[in-house]
Amino acid sequence: MNTIMDVRRIVTPIDFSDNSKMIAESAAYMAGKFQAEMYLVFVVQNFEDYSGFFVPQMSMPNLESELVEGAEDKMESFCKELKKKCDEYGVTKLESRVFMGDVAEQIVEFVTEVEGDMIIMGTHGYKGLEKIMFGSVADKVVRAAQCPVLTINPYKCGIAPEKK
Repeated sequence: MNTIMDVRRIVTPIDFSDNSKMIAESAAYMAGKFQAEMYLVFVVQNFEDYSGFFVPQMSMPNLESELVEGAEDKMESFCKELKKKCDEYGVTKLESRVFMGDVAEQIVEFVTEVEGDMIIMGTHGYKGLEKIMFGSVADKVVRAAQCPVLTINPYKCGIAPEKK
């Protein structure tokens, strides 16, 4: 069993919300401190999760593949922007993956697949109906992950304390 000192691979889920850049840069900083590899993950939500809602008549396989393709393009440009910080912080490798399915399940499965040693993720992503309907992804990941999970509240992190 590894101790927290043995962190070699860090997995960071992102959702392309406004908070994603700060979460990814924070994870890159930590990965650099551990001289670790970093894996960014984005999960396209399954349409099956929206079964109680009206979904317009269209070809689901085509729509889902277009969503994955679009997410892969977005991930590629996100990684290009993050690469400079990763190099600056000493991240040994930056890779990314896009999956489709249940967000928390896909994150936990991927961490197991790459033998991840730590997950660094935000506590808040996109807000609104999705959060109310599906609960907290971070909470589900914390409960299911076989490695430590560092959660970052993007609304509290990075704010300098007031000086007295």
